[in-house]
Amino acid sequence: MKLLPTLIAAALLAAGAAQAQTQTNYTVICKKTPCGQLKATENGGRLEVDYRYRNNGRGPEQKELLETAPDGAWLRYRTEGVATFGARIDESFERDAADKATWRSPVDRGERAGLARDAVYLPVAASPAWTARLAQALLASKTQRTEVLPVGRLSIERVQRLAVPGQAYEVGLYAITGLDLEPVYVWLREDNRALFAQVYPGWGGTVLQGFEAEVDRLGDAQNAAQFARLQRIAKELPQPLPGLTVIEGVRWFDAQAAQLRGPSDVYLQDGRIAFIAKPGSLKNAAPAQRIAGRGRTLLPGFVDMHAHVTPGDLLLNLAAGVTAVRDVGNNNAELAALRGRIGRGELLGTDIAANGFIEGKSPFSSQADFVPDSLPDALAAIDWYAAHGYRQLKLYNSIRPEWVKPMVAHARSLGLRTGGHVPAFMTAREAVEAGYDELHHINQVTLNFLVSKTDDTRTLLRFTLVGDKAADLKLNDRRTQDFIALLKKKGTVVDATLVAFEGQYTQRQGQPNPSYAVVAANLPAAVQRSLLSAESELDDAKARRWGASWTVMTDLLRRMHAAGIPLVAGTDATAGFALQRELELYVQAGIPAAQALKIATWNGAKYSDRLNDLGSIERGKRADLLLVDGDPVADIRAIRRVALVIQGQGGETRALSPAALYQSMGILPFVPAADILK
Repeated sequence: MKLLPTLIAAALLAAGAAQAQTQTNYTVICKKTPCGQLKATENGGRLEVDYRYRNNGRGPEQKELLETAPDGAWLRYRTEGVATFGARIDESFERDAADKATWRSPVDRGERAGLARDAVYLPVAASPAWTARLAQALLASKTQRTEVLPVGRLSIERVQRLAVPGQAYEVGLYAITGLDLEPVYVWLREDNRALFAQVYPGWGGTVLQGFEAEVDRLGDAQNAAQFARLQRIAKELPQPLPGLTVIEGVRWFDAQAAQLRGPSDVYLQDGRIAFIAKPGSLKNAAPAQRIAGRGRTLLPGFVDMHAHVTPGDLLLNLAAGVTAVRDVGNNNAELAALRGRIGRGELLGTDIAANGFIEGKSPFSSQADFVPDSLPDALAAIDWYAAHGYRQLKLYNSIRPEWVKPMVAHARSLGLRTGGHVPAFMTAREAVEAGYDELHHINQVTLNFLVSKTDDTRTLLRFTLVGDKAADLKLNDRRTQDFIALLKKKGTVVDATLVAFEGQYTQRQGQPNPSYAVVAANLPAAVQRSLLSAESELDDAKARRWGASWTVMTDLLRRMHAAGIPLVAGTDATAGFALQRELELYVQAGIPAAQALKIATWNGAKYSDRLNDLGSIERGKRADLLLVDGDPVADIRAIRRVALVIQGQGGETRALSPAALYQSMGILPFVPAADILK
């Protein structure tokens, strides 16, 4: 009988706990299609999160726990799981009663005494629920700024409010600065500041269940806020160069010949290259502006041939001298709108050529505008792209092998080239024999020698199989020679994107990402720490194995170049910085620096149908140029020392200071801007 009151008390306590506990469900949207979920369970100061999604056969699976004190101070944080490419998620933070903090992650560990009560912890990998809690903590701070562990300071501001159909509350768009090279946005309910959504315009995002239809509207409002910031920069930073401008006594790169010329005086007018002359030979030119070229090299603007452009890429590309890109897969309507804004001069940006992206329907599909489930639908997608002026297609992993030949033939009949990923259950050789004009990614090319008929490369296998087995390849064998000979015979272009894979196959947790190690010290503190996080989980044995496989991939690229296979410089990685690293990797692989520069200029313009306007320094071509300190033919690293970027747009010439562009993104400049003398 004495047990009865105890049981009743326990039942009452359980009922109270159940009443206090709330669970909120969110849907992850990938290109308008549900692809995952986030569940957030709260009980007092305790938040538990289950976050996972799958897109293109990959995605994170993560659990988080955050506990806060009654005054809002973060007491402890714990997260476990697997990141997008298989890296382990395992980190923790804890604050004791004396406000001493300790933390541990796959990339670092440490402690700090005397922690401010409003200080927060920055995980290496976090869910949108964490971002919302961070926003709440910043808003609760008196200054709306706070310290973040292990390093950095963050701030927040509200930039937009929207009504929610059928709801009494509004949602606010909040911009957090200090986490990345551009503001990180999150949508909170205005009545209780709970997470409503985190949106990535053009891709999707995470949104409160039941409000999936609001993602596009939220994305439009978020884009408007982002564009307003970029429009301010577009008005403040360019320096017009009216009339005649001369770059005096400069070495210049002849991209077609892959040779340095000069020194010469290079004249620019009305957005075009007007004339190239011996220094001081045009006595009566009377230029309105003079730029010193001595000790510098003038290059055609770089062309990044493998991009998925977002507004946040625009300034990063320009600061690195990337004045043109090829977008190989995006939301078609949003990309067209972005190109329009750049063309009208509303935004600073690159010249963008777009490829038409087509993916087949499967459980592993990358969501896109066109995901056909039949060959007639695939051919209809090609018709749409042809009608809208596209010149090349990108096919993706879930295209069925038997569709490739008729798709390529139909595209060719309409004047379109075809390239992309090698579809699953098909080899690169078979894709080329079926008519592919171009192959994307060095792992896709290497898979030609590794895949069996049953290997499903729609999954992470397209990365792991290469890491596990490429080290055993003998590139002197007849099979490799025959494949390279086929590429040569067909004139197949290879877009290797080495930089997209360097870290994946060579970086250990806690070590600097090799692709960005040279620039990391100039980046915001929080970004520096993120670069210590590896995509893959490599122990000693796996690191040796995958490192050897990486060496084979770079050697395969060298052999293709030596055989005369046309290469283009694409990145599929961080804008600007990645193109610089891509060219360094070519040189490390054994490609001469002058040839690497030709690949990034002449070849890029040629294979994106822009050679009449871009790609070389010639009279009459557009004045899209970069001026670097030093000689990149002697030392390719000189391409990181960009002193000035020049663009010809709408019949006008303008100059951009890379130093000012970087400063607008919280990046320390690398070299001072070149002076422009009147």
